[in-house]
Amino acid sequence: MTELVIFDLDGTLLNTIEDLGNACNHALEMCGHPVHDMKEYNMLVGRGIYNLFRGALPEGHRTDTEVRRMKDFFIPWYDAHKCDRTRPYDGMPALLGTLEARGIKLGVASNKYQDGTEKLVRHFFPDLDFVRILGQREGMPIKPDPGIVDEIMRASGLTDKSKAVYVGDSDVDMLTGRNAGVRTVGVTWGFRSREELAGLEPWRIADTPQELEGYLLL
Repeated sequence: MTELVIFDLDGTLLNTIEDLGNACNHALEMCGHPVHDMKEYNMLVGRGIYNLFRGALPEGHRTDTEVRRMKDFFIPWYDAHKCDRTRPYDGMPALLGTLEARGIKLGVASNKYQDGTEKLVRHFFPDLDFVRILGQREGMPIKPDPGIVDEIMRASGLTDKSKAVYVGDSDVDMLTGRNAGVRTVGVTWGFRSREELAGLEPWRIADTPQELEGYLLL
C-alpha cells in the first residue's frame, strides 16, 4: 500500500507554462535578447531557473553574468505574475484531497526556486497538509539528484521505499524517482511527451488524474 506520494509541481500539479514563459521573455527583453514562442518553453522548463535561463539565452550569451542578470529581472516579475495564468490541472485538487482523506501523506519536490514553489502550493492548495514543500535551494543539488525525495521521506517518517511513489511529467522526474529507489508514475498532461516518459520505464504512466488515482490507491 502506498503511504507517501511526492509530486512534481510544474506540469504535474499546476499548468504554469504561460506565466513561466512570460516571465522569462520579460527577462530576455530587459537584457536585450530575442524572446521565445510559448511552445518552446515546454522543453526549456523543469531543470531549475538557471538552466532555464541558459537554454533561453542566445548562443554566445550563456555566461554566469548574463544568467544572474536574467534572474534579477525574472524573479520580481514572476513573483508578481505567477498566478496570472497558472491553474491546477483539472482533477488534481480532488485527487490530492482523496489521497489525504485515505491517510496517504503528500509532498512536493520541484526544481522551481523554493520561494516560488511554496507560494504556489500554499495559494492553490491551502487546505492540504504537505509533509514538505521543497524546491530549488542554494547549495542543494536539483533533480534528478534524489536528495529532495530522501528529505521528504525522512520528514514523513517513512523508511520503506516500496511504499513511496514519485509523480512527474518529465524525464527529470522519472530519473529522480529511479535515483531515489521509489516507484515512479509519469503523467501525460504536462509539458513533455508520453514517449519521453516511456523511455525511462516508469512503474506506470497516467493519462488522467482519475487513472493516476487508481494507481496510487492500489
